[in-house]
Amino acid sequence: MKIAIVGPGAIGSLFASFISKVHQDIWLIDKKELRVKLIQEKGIIVEGVSGKHQAKVNITCDLAQVGKVDLLVIAVKAYDTKQAIEFSRSLVGEDSLVLTLQNGIGNAEIISEAVGQEKVIVGVTNQGATLISDGHINHAGIGETIIGRIDGKIPVQLRQIREIFNKAGFETRISRDIKGILWSKLIINVGINAITAITRLNNGKITEFEGTRRVLESAVNEAVKVAKKKRIKLIYDDPLAKVEAVCEATSTNISSMLQDVLKNKKTEIDFINGAITRQAQNLGIPTPVNNILVDLIKTIEATYALQLT
Repeated sequence: MKIAIVGPGAIGSLFASFISKVHQDIWLIDKKELRVKLIQEKGIIVEGVSGKHQAKVNITCDLAQVGKVDLLVIAVKAYDTKQAIEFSRSLVGEDSLVLTLQNGIGNAEIISEAVGQEKVIVGVTNQGATLISDGHINHAGIGETIIGRIDGKIPVQLRQIREIFNKAGFETRISRDIKGILWSKLIINVGINAITAITRLNNGKITEFEGTRRVLESAVNEAVKVAKKKRIKLIYDDPLAKVEAVCEATSTNISSMLQDVLKNKKTEIDFINGAITRQAQNLGIPTPVNNILVDLIKTIEATYALQLT
């Protein structure tokens, strides 16, 4: 199986480095020539929970060098999904599959518009990774990866992907209800990411203060109402307790959205809390807290140059 991963960020680099040690026919795709040359020379350096190690990977920005692939993995920020799939569409053949390993919801729909829904696989990974610098990542946490098709079908290729991921060291399983898995992770992100980005607190701190705890509860409860209205079955019985448990288990973590804000970068708010507000509006469900969180994050993004240090 020939694999290409689009996006040499934290998750893309993590998967490329681990898989390349057990599977030779894998490519990392990038648009920046300087970064390609750097990673070609030095490989990818990983440190953290899996120890410190280095892996040489095939990386290129010349898609003709790669040709058609069996599996294309999209591992870019959600707001870059459309650009990424359009850039790499020439790699997708008649029998290719495209896997999204991204935050939030809406990515599968964007990819489906480009290549057709029958080719799309949705993935949720609880592997934690942060980018230290180009080609250098911190493996911050080990967790399960779940993949599946929206229609619940399990083609042979899906089992092959699971085997390769497991062999590489990523515990992976297939779900027939990947939408429920996706929404379950979305609700956790809804309760954590924007609040940490606004307050600049680590995950564990937002449950320690009465104000942030109330905001977390309201944001999660609104998202759960949307999921119930859409008849989506979540994988946990008590969503609020689950979000609080994740805060505790990842107490020292800096959320991905807070990392973006600290670096004055665009966030994935439109695919997390913003996804809740859009769908809620269509369903006639009020989401005042999520609306405010979206507005505040967008204001932060728009005023990076004005903020005091």
